[in-house]
Amino acid sequence: MRTLLLAGLFTITSLAYAADNAMVNPHGSSPYGGASAVEIGDVNVSKAAGSNAYTVAEIIDQSKSLKDKPIVVRGKVVKFSPEIMSKNWIHIRDGSGTAAAKNNDLVVTTKDQATVGSVVAIKGIARTDKDFGHGYSYDILIEDAKVSPN
Repeated sequence: MRTLLLAGLFTITSLAYAADNAMVNPHGSSPYGGASAVEIGDVNVSKAAGSNAYTVAEIIDQSKSLKDKPIVVRGKVVKFSPEIMSKNWIHIRDGSGTAAAKNNDLVVTTKDQATVGSVVAIKGIARTDKDFGHGYSYDILIEDAKVSPN
C-alpha cells in the first residue's frame, strides 16, 4: 500500500511539473523536441534578383500580402530534416531580421535535398497560417519549393 501511494504521489508531481512548464513553439518546430537549427555563425547572403525576390525578413513581415504568391529567396541552410510527411523540411537564414522579432528564419518544404551550411536559391509558393497538427503550425512557409545551389 505504501508503494502504491508513493507511486501515485510521484505521478501527480510529474504531471504538475509538466503542466507548469509549457513548451515554446517559435518557428513551427514541434513542442515535443527535435533537432535545432545549427549555429553557423554570421549569415550575410545577398538578396535574390527578380520581381518576386525577397529577403527572409521581408517574407515573414509581409506574409499576409504574399499569401499564395510565388517567392524567390536566397539563404543559408541552417537545418535540414528529410522525409517528414513525405517532404524535406529546410530552415534558411540570410542575415535579415532578428531572432527577437522572429523574422530571421524561414521554413521551406521540398522534395529536393540541401546541405546544412550551403547557400541555396529557393523558388516556391508562400503559404500562410498552416497547421499540420501535433504542435506544427506556421504563420508562413514556402511550400513545394525548388532548391538550387547558389
